[in-house]
Amino acid sequence: MDKRWGTIGVLAGGLFAVNVVARLIIRFGFDGDDTAADRVSLVMFVVIGLTLAAVAFRWGRLRPLAVWAGDVAVVVLVAMALTVLVGPLVVGHSPFAGGAGTFFAQIWLYLLTTLLGAMIGYLVATALGLDHRSQQLKRYAEVKAAKPRRVVRR
Repeated sequence: MDKRWGTIGVLAGGLFAVNVVARLIIRFGFDGDDTAADRVSLVMFVVIGLTLAAVAFRWGRLRPLAVWAGDVAVVVLVAMALTVLVGPLVVGHSPFAGGAGTFFAQIWLYLLTTLLGAMIGYLVATALGLDHRSQQLKRYAEVKAAKPRRVVRR
């Protein structure tokens, strides 16, 4: 159980680190250039989505959906809270500096990106037949096919 929470913490920290790096790039490299800042933000969201797609693909192969979906939900909520509340403080801004619209837009964009990333990763694993349930059904079919047919005498 301790390893499970450690993995969740490391993943949430990694997603937060991606956000911090993007914020620092925007702050020191493109301060005042909104177009470049938007591009860096887009790249940040793509990296976060791809990270969760890879996690969902890997965890979907190893564990049932009901187990890893809760872990991913905790990761997303913790990383989102850090990103929205602590991330702006790293670069010297207030979390609510842009107003309520910007604050909630960040939340919705983060949730949308992470949800799409996790869904794509799991759907790719399912389409390839590599998810946990497909592997269980494959093993069941192999076991049933390997048993010799029982002959009934009359």
